[in-house]
Amino acid sequence: MITINPLEVEGMHFTAIRVELPKTNLLMISNEVGYIMCAALDVNVLNEKLKDRNVIAGRAVGVRTIDDLLHAPLEKITDASRSYGWEEGMIGKEALLKIS
Repeated sequence: MITINPLEVEGMHFTAIRVELPKTNLLMISNEVGYIMCAALDVNVLNEKLKDRNVIAGRAVGVRTIDDLLHAPLEKITDASRSYGWEEGMIGKEALLKIS
């Protein structure tokens, strides 16, 4: 099942997406600038093979819900995300607010 819901974070609007897969879930929160998601995100591919796209994205590990994703530290971020003030260890919610 795929669930897509609007999500408001401190008055800013995002889209929360949850894809239920066998034995796991794919979780993502995005807006028109960038996104954060669960450990399924391959940041190395974005930084190396798709570098010219300047994707703003970050990955959190060990999250099971959208709320977990909002409150988890980002374990890895794309190089392009640094231009928005993102850093590894930053909480997902904080990163999202920097791109709103």
